[in-house]
Formats: sequence, C-alpha cells, structure tokens
Amino acid sequence: MQRAHQLYSLRTLLAGLTVAVITHSVSPEVHAQCGPVEVAKLLAADGAMDDEFGYRVAISGTTAVVGAWEDQDNGLMSGSAFLFDTTTGAQIAKLLPADGRGGDRFGVSVAISGTTAIIGARMDDDNGTDSGSAYLFDTTTGMQITKLLPTDGASGSQFGVSVAISGTIAIVGAHSDEENGSASGSAYLFNTMTGEQIAKLLPTDGAAFDYFGFRVAISGTTAIVAATGDADNGLYSGSAYLFDTTTGTQIAKLLPTDGAERDAFGESVAINGTIAIVGANQDDDNGVNSGSAYLFDSTTGAQIAKLLPTDGAGIDSFGVSVAISGTTAVVGAFGDDDNGDLSGSAYLFDTTTGEQIAKFLPADGAEGDQFGRSVAIGGTTVIVGARDDDDNGTDSGSAYVFELEAPVLRAAATCPGGGPIAIDWSCTTPAGRIAVIFAANRGNFAIPGMYPCAGTQLGLGVSAIRIAYQGTSDATGSGTLNASAPSVACGAYLQLIDLDSCTVSNVVRIE
Repeated sequence: MQRAHQLYSLRTLLAGLTVAVITHSVSPEVHAQCGPVEVAKLLAADGAMDDEFGYRVAISGTTAVVGAWEDQDNGLMSGSAFLFDTTTGAQIAKLLPADGRGGDRFGVSVAISGTTAIIGARMDDDNGTDSGSAYLFDTTTGMQITKLLPTDGASGSQFGVSVAISGTIAIVGAHSDEENGSASGSAYLFNTMTGEQIAKLLPTDGAAFDYFGFRVAISGTTAIVAATGDADNGLYSGSAYLFDTTTGTQIAKLLPTDGAERDAFGESVAINGTIAIVGANQDDDNGVNSGSAYLFDSTTGAQIAKLLPTDGAGIDSFGVSVAISGTTAVVGAFGDDDNGDLSGSAYLFDTTTGEQIAKFLPADGAEGDQFGRSVAIGGTTVIVGARDDDDNGTDSGSAYVFELEAPVLRAAATCPGGGPIAIDWSCTTPAGRIAVIFAANRGNFAIPGMYPCAGTQLGLGVSAIRIAYQGTSDATGSGTLNASAPSVACGAYLQLIDLDSCTVSNVVRIE
C-alpha cells in the first residue's frame, strides 16, 4: 500500500490515540457507498416538556421549518414553529403569530417554498370556535407576512389542519368544513403575494365525514388533497384527489387497487412533478396497521406501485408521513420498534423502481420517540421528526437531518482492553482535506468561528472534543487510518468532516 503521509501522533487526542500507519490505497468497490448519514439533530433553543417539536417538518433549499404545535409561548397549546439552517443545524428563528392565543395549535401543519413559509393554526377562532387559520412568514427575516382566512370560514371547520406551498400558490385544508355534509371537508387556494383566496376546492363526489382536506400537497400547477374518511373501498378506506391549481378543477380521483376498510389511505400525501405518493398507515399487508404507501402518475391518475418496507410489522404505521423529491421518496413509520415500542423509523425508496434503498434510524432513538411521525426531503437532505423525543423534557420533541450523499466513517477498535483501531472513510471530496474529530460524548457542537467550516454542527458533545487527525482522501474520496487506541478511548466517539465541502459523516462509537 502507498504511504500517503508520515507517521502521525494524535497528541491532541485526550484519550491517547496514536497513529501507526496511514494508507490511502482503498479499493473503490469497497467504499463506493455514500450516506444516508445522520448529520444533525435539531432541538428548539427553548424546548420544553410537551412541546411536540417535530410534529410537522418541511424543507426548501437549506432551510427547514419544524412545527411545535403544543408550545406555550402564547398560552397553553398555542403552538410555534422554528426555522433551521440544514447545513449547520443552527436555529435561525422562532415563528409566532402576531395574534396567537392558547389552544390555536399553530404549527399543526408547516410548509415552505423558497423564502416563504406557511404555518397552520387549525384551532384559531377568528371565524368561530376552531374555525382555523394559516400564516405566511418571510424565512429570511422570520417576520409574519399575512394571515390567511377563507372567505366562508365557519366554526369547527379547522382550516389550517394541512398546508402546502409551491411558488406563489398555497393550499390550505379544512377537513371539517360542511359544504357537502358534516365533516365533508374542503381545501382553499391562495396567492401568497397578495394573500387573496383564489379558489375553493371540493370533490365532485364529496360526502359527509369524508374529511377531504385532511392532508394537502402541491407541485407546480397540480395539487393533491386527501379524504381519509372516504368510503369507496369501505368505511374509512380513504381516497385522494388531484386538482389543477390554475383552474381549480378536479383532474382525477386516486384509489388504491387493493383498498380496504379502515386503511386510512390519504393519511399523508406528497407530490413532485408527475409523481404523487399517498400513505395508508392502517393497511394490513404486514400485520394489523402495518401500513403502506402508493405511487401514482399525477398526469393520468394511474397507480404505479405499492411501497412496503422489507421488515414491516403490525402497528408500524408505515405511511403515516410521506415526502418526495425527484426520484426519491421518504416514508415514515412512527410505530416501528427497532429502538423500543413506538421508537419509529423512516424508509427511503426509489420511485422509478419502487425498491427500498435505505432505512433511517436515529443514533439515539428510544422507546416512545415516534421518530418518523413527520418527514420531508429536499434534494439530498432528509428531515425526520420525532415529536415525543425527551431531550428537553418529556415529549419535548426533536428532528433529525440526514444527508443522502454524505461521507461515511467506519471504525473497528479493540475494546474494552484497547489496541489496534482501523478507521476508514468514503464519499469525501476526491483528494480533498478531511479531519477526524474525537469527543467523549455525543451532542450538538458547532465548530467555532476561528476554524474551517465554522458554524457546521457536529453530532459530538463538548467533553474532551479534539481534532484527532487531519489529512487528505485519495482520488476516489476514500482513505484509511490504522492506529492504536488505549482502553480509555473505548466508548468515545469519532466524526469526520470534509474540509472542502464542510459536510460531516456519521458519528461512530469506538467499540
């Protein structure tokens, strides 16, 4: 093997790691795989018990919005939302409505497009008790732009239960509107530049208790609206509808080919270009309420594929949340139990083949976190909400950032006694600079301003944090490091940062 660097002593590493040999002759086929890698955990700066931060998440570019619908800044369950920079994991702003009140549930739904975010408050009372509202915010300033209300709002409509935005068009669901009977539901289109209502959307076959508007999504000039209570395939089997946002006319009604009673088809919806995805989290293919999701061609309304996880099981609730970007879809399963009951998970799928690509699990997942209750994807960045995580108190909530093309770090140590440790990495900038960071604990450490990649958030804590190694990757973006680690290093953590792109790897425990 070619020796790329002289022997190097990691004297800065508190635990005493010392390098024996550094090599960079790595077979490309061994280290060809990039991410997905957990790169940051998002927590509200003022997070508290029962906030349920992460109940809803959305992303546009490098900005994420996270809803905390039970935050109490404006009174009990008044709610809030937060903006984050996904490249650093840093909180940008906290969003609060100018007229927020207790019980509004602001943050029950969130969406973002460019520099505009929309937040739903389904229990606001401007048009009567629980009539609902939605708010537009400028994400560059965190300032409220306007408040959206339907021209025919009424008590109990719960306008704002769902929101979505694409360019200058926003859509807001009111699943308990009574236009076609009790809780038949509706959805509204708004111009985000003026705040004016453009149209009210109703299905051609709407009926009582369809809950049309329970979920909404939009891409370009096509909107999708879910009706989870629709009974075409049996009680609460569910359906979804496609609409042309330029005319407000219905294009198609979506039904799964194998729909059945209480599948809850429409529990979640998303659309990107000509592909729509609809979750049915109470489908029973892999056991009671195991869940599923379906892909549809939005131009024809034809079903393309049914998505199921390779390890699906009863009560997983796969399909409770969905998101799509390009040819990649993400599906949440908050009831999955890999890290304990209701710890949750999420899955990545290729929409061209319907094949599962990866499974997301948080590094610190625990029982009851409900990771996967919400998901979002933008390009190669995935956000997954865990509304009942307990870092800031019971059910305070969190959200996780994953990069699909991030560096991958691996370490094989001799523990607990200490001895040789083999460290290798892949998917960094070819022939680029890298650093391996050591810390005694996990956490959320932002690189200080005097260092390269200042502001980038690491998944490491401050205890004993050190630069363990600096060097370069080979021409394929890979590298290896053979070292010796004493017993006191066992149980500590390593993370790599690509100093050219400022992307970070997964966190690896020395064990």
